[in-house]
Amino acid sequence: MNNIADAPAIQLRQVVKRFKTGAGEYIGLRGVDVDISAGQFVAIVGKSGSGKSTLLNMITGIDHPTSGEVLVNGVDIYKMTESERSQWRGKNLGIVFQFFQLLPMLTLLENTMLPMDYCNVFSPLERPERAMELLNMVGLHEQAHKLPAVVSSGQQQAAAIARAMATDPPIIVADEPTGNLDSRSSDEIIELFNQMVIQGKTIILVTHDPSITKRTNRTLIISDGKIIDETVARALPLLNHNQMLKVTHKLEHMHIPAGQTIIHRGEYVDYFFMIEQGEVEIVLEKSKQDDVSLAWLGEGEFFGEIELVHGGDSLASVRASADGPVKLVALHRKDFAEMLIGSPLTEEAISRIVQARLKEHRSADRRKRLW
Repeated sequence: MNNIADAPAIQLRQVVKRFKTGAGEYIGLRGVDVDISAGQFVAIVGKSGSGKSTLLNMITGIDHPTSGEVLVNGVDIYKMTESERSQWRGKNLGIVFQFFQLLPMLTLLENTMLPMDYCNVFSPLERPERAMELLNMVGLHEQAHKLPAVVSSGQQQAAAIARAMATDPPIIVADEPTGNLDSRSSDEIIELFNQMVIQGKTIILVTHDPSITKRTNRTLIISDGKIIDETVARALPLLNHNQMLKVTHKLEHMHIPAGQTIIHRGEYVDYFFMIEQGEVEIVLEKSKQDDVSLAWLGEGEFFGEIELVHGGDSLASVRASADGPVKLVALHRKDFAEMLIGSPLTEEAISRIVQARLKEHRSADRRKRLW
């Protein structure tokens, strides 16, 4: 499903967006930093007013950031004039709207040809053939000469996707594209996006539907104009968005070389560790040559919770995989305790994991003594 290039396709650097309203200044984005790689299918989620559409407008060049940079394929799009950015957008971005935005007096074929005419891509003789190929791709070959009003909502959205693909842009941006569709039509639209990702396109989709995030490569959660740390969202899914954001603000980031021990058995543990990248091994050290491996943990998993919940020193050692370095985000024990108080569901889930891991540890410890 991925065709991820080395350099990010989209880079946002400390992007801030302020709006002036009758009630005063409103901050839509608060120093957003995010990279999106080519070939990713990314969902952006968040409550109404969290900044999702504002973030999308920064990426598409429809609106201007108050400060910060937006680079698409290495180009700072806000150093262009409005006219230059409009032409750039037509060739580099396909945009799919929630309400389709098809011109009602044009057929689906003519709507699909429109971006090619505007951006002057492909020859006039090629455009009808390409538009028909795109409509065939989305299952609308037989409806090509119909007006939008006489086809279903799902077919109108499929036509809007064909139109977004008209200039063969590397990036497709969609704002709530399934919001007005039934579940079957919604599934068909998401499958179309998945096929585009396989072809190497980068898809960025704003959605309120949590089921869609299970079908994307990556989910960005935005709350109060800020991006929640993705590792926190994966490791602690029972927190609400405000709680995730609070934890995000208190994280410490750690880079551990390959093979290095992170926690030694018998050591006091002061942090709750979440794995951002790489793998760690939990071991009972029998000897340098013959350790007892309890478990391997990967991205989105955590460790250190047993000692923080039950107290006492570490029951096992934790070390980075010998195959590569590990990136961790860590929450101090005081902040970890506050998080559990604020989220009884998270506390209950972690308690169950603690009990399961303690049982596994006792079993391994008995085996070790027998040896």
